[in-house]
Amino acid sequence: MASVLVPVLYVGIVIGSLLIFSHFYRKRNTGKLYEPYFPSHQERDVYVTLLQQTDPPPHEALLKAALLRRAMTDVSRVVKLREDKPALQNLLQKGSIGDDLWNSLLQAEKELEAEIMEVVAEANTFVEGWGGIIFQTAGEMLANEKMRSIYEDTAAARARKVEKYGKVGKTVELPALNPVAAAGPPPPGSLPPAAVLAAMQAHAQAQAQTKAQVQGRLTTPAPTSAPEKPLGGLTPPGSGRPESVVSSDGDGEPSRPPSKSPKKNKKRR
Repeated sequence: MASVLVPVLYVGIVIGSLLIFSHFYRKRNTGKLYEPYFPSHQERDVYVTLLQQTDPPPHEALLKAALLRRAMTDVSRVVKLREDKPALQNLLQKGSIGDDLWNSLLQAEKELEAEIMEVVAEANTFVEGWGGIIFQTAGEMLANEKMRSIYEDTAAARARKVEKYGKVGKTVELPALNPVAAAGPPPPGSLPPAAVLAAMQAHAQAQAQTKAQVQGRLTTPAPTSAPEKPLGGLTPPGSGRPESVVSSDGDGEPSRPPSKSPKKNKKRR
């Protein structure tokens, strides 16, 4: 019996001590103030100050601009939280950071949620339904400011690179799309690239016209001349087909001899 009570008593003492420690630890952390994850919200303070000003009261456009600037700061903080939270969670699991930084991030996340709800409510007081698109407008304004800052910092960045790496190389010229210009500069004394290209086009057109004329001559049949009628309308014997005419220079086939008389043909039969 004693052998069973000793382990049960040991387990009860361990569990009780853990519960007491966790109770006091939570009570201590509840009243503890963590270091803020973000600095003070200056844009929110400016908007609240303008809203409380009564002599003279601020213009509505000024209040809207201050509220938009406040929403832009909130959007930038939301983006930073989304980027930092997975990394901090991974580091916390590995034991690389303490619980204070993680609790500070969680507290900043809760404060930011309340801030967003407040901005939406303030935007709806100016124009009904503006609270649904004010953060979209703020995101577009942030992107525009980022691009403009990069563009304005181009000259300074170039100066820093020249100071760090020395003289910047010459700009690279892209090759021309013209085949004549891509072949390289013409030799001295030759025609400019435009004149050479025009001459090449004219030569190609002339060759095409010559080829078309030659093909037309080959495909067109030569006109046959009608046979001349003999004098008196009489046809000479053996003229069933016209005799070939011999050219003046002796070319061509000679005319065939006339066929034999009908008497000799009968004897052969």
